[in-house]
Amino acid sequence: MTGSGILLVDKPQGWTSHDIVARTRRLAGTRKVGHAGTLDPMATGLLIVGLNSSTRLLTYIVGTDKEYLATIRLGATTTTDDAEGDVVEEAAPDAVAAVDDDAIRSGIADLTGEIEQVPSSVSAIKVDGKRAYARVRAGEEVVLKARPVTVSEFELLDVRRLPAAIDLDVRVVCSSGTYIRSLARDLGAALGAGGHLTALRRTRVGSFRVEDAHPIEDVDVASALVPAAEAATILFERFDLTEQQAIDLTHGKRIHVADRENGDGAPLAAIAPTGHLVGLIEFRGKEARTLVNFPTDEIATA
Repeated sequence: MTGSGILLVDKPQGWTSHDIVARTRRLAGTRKVGHAGTLDPMATGLLIVGLNSSTRLLTYIVGTDKEYLATIRLGATTTTDDAEGDVVEEAAPDAVAAVDDDAIRSGIADLTGEIEQVPSSVSAIKVDGKRAYARVRAGEEVVLKARPVTVSEFELLDVRRLPAAIDLDVRVVCSSGTYIRSLARDLGAALGAGGHLTALRRTRVGSFRVEDAHPIEDVDVASALVPAAEAATILFERFDLTEQQAIDLTHGKRIHVADRENGDGAPLAAIAPTGHLVGLIEFRGKEARTLVNFPTDEIATA
């Protein structure tokens, strides 16, 4: 069985996130596999998969910011706010032609920063215990509540004018929980032409980048795995333990560090002298307690 760690996958179009998890389970020979942040079947790009005890890191990865490259088509709205849905309404060609570049940039600026966003009705958000998309497929009308999200960067990369539509290539950096298809829908609505997403690629999750990811079709999981200790120190500041401190934390005890300066209370990656991840710890004053323990099924790294 493969050890514990994080696998960076470059998800191909047409695969669900569950498909990636199922394939990883077969390749790694373990049932304990999860992912950090769903990608729709239409989307490609970085999907972070956790194996064995490293699934405990996924909660912290999910909350990090994300970066996407996307194509928004102005001129039509769809049932799913992307190209996989049925067209609901098409704008008249003159309405599309009337949308100039300045209006596009202004509309993008209005959707940048801290905004209130209504997620797509076919999102994975649960409504009374059932996924919104499942309710829509069952014929229910679903209207989700607006939620605060942060779009820290919304960059227009290219504008391509077609006979009855405008394609916009954009780059978006946003907080967890932001829906790019909703940005496409809202931009199109603000411009009076309608809009939906035609392409989406996730290029970054926190400090993890798609350039370091592997195609799932032929990945060697054992060699591609990012050990838990390495992954944790990418996410958090590293704290090197003495042998006794590692033993104490493993047994659920607190540790006292006399020369520790008061920090900001952020989790730290506690690394044993052997190089393995003991856990995530939190200091309160000069005492640290364990937030999450990690069994020693991980691959050690110096």
